[in-house]
Amino acid sequence: MSQTDRALTTALAQAAATAGRAPSVHNTQPWRWRVLPDGLELRVVRDRQLTATDPEGRLLVLSCGAALHHARVALAAEGWRAVVERIPHADDPDLLARFTGLTQVGANPEAMHLVQCMRIRHTDRRPVSDEPIADAALDEITEAATADGVRLQLLDRGQVLQLATAASQADTVESEDPQLRAELAYWTGRAGDVGLPAAVLPESPPQTTVPGRDFGRPGTLPVGSGHDQAAGYALLYGDEDEPVDWLRAGEALSAGWLTATRLGVSVVPLSGVVEVPGTRAALRGMLAGVGYPYLVLRMGLADPTHAGPPHTPRLGVDQVVDTSAVRGT
Repeated sequence: MSQTDRALTTALAQAAATAGRAPSVHNTQPWRWRVLPDGLELRVVRDRQLTATDPEGRLLVLSCGAALHHARVALAAEGWRAVVERIPHADDPDLLARFTGLTQVGANPEAMHLVQCMRIRHTDRRPVSDEPIADAALDEITEAATADGVRLQLLDRGQVLQLATAASQADTVESEDPQLRAELAYWTGRAGDVGLPAAVLPESPPQTTVPGRDFGRPGTLPVGSGHDQAAGYALLYGDEDEPVDWLRAGEALSAGWLTATRLGVSVVPLSGVVEVPGTRAALRGMLAGVGYPYLVLRMGLADPTHAGPPHTPRLGVDQVVDTSAVRGT
């Protein structure tokens, strides 16, 4: 193997490992990477699908899309450009993406900065501060999340109230479903490398305009007395509702969230309202029926009087990155 080939496989393995920092629904981390001598493959891990909550796999694939974008950025930071094939084989739906045609182009400073943002990005479910987000920051986040048919619509006050009603309805539906509650209990308040530990869950329901998910158990994260009146809400959506669209939605989520992190803006994804068919239809009504909702985002400036919550745990690199095809070369 030449020095260039060795540098490529090292960069691919490092990019796949860095992608493990991506956000995923309930921190399920449902991805596995395979490093090849001249490329990289992303596969979905069905064993970590939320079969009751997400039977169609919408959030499963969206989560993998976030990891895909993380890997793309990590490669760019190391000076590599790749051709990305999404859902390359219809007869192999678990193969979500393949990186091919890699060429060295020089390190991308913006990508290097975003890799740093991956290390500090986290989800803080507590109310945000009373300071509103600057319009320029919202514009930059929206621009980052808008690409390849995915769009981000900032909701006005009336739409936020509609969203609050829909979120409350979704929570009621899910709380009355024993399978959904059992699945949520399995992935929350646990110790280990996946799921949501108690330390990242609020100790009491936060005072928010749009209710967050009821995790069915209190966490240990102090909430405080604040409210989220200065928070902004946005709807991530697109023209179609197929696996490749969910994958691109995850890439858009990652791009917008990393940009928000760079700008000091806190992001909380709200997936409950898209998990229930009836409330997902209500969201589509906000789009006048011309788009398909993928995810709702709450954005705001974190309350400076509280330290941020800890990062959620991550699977070991050997559990998510397969390097057997290049080992020993």
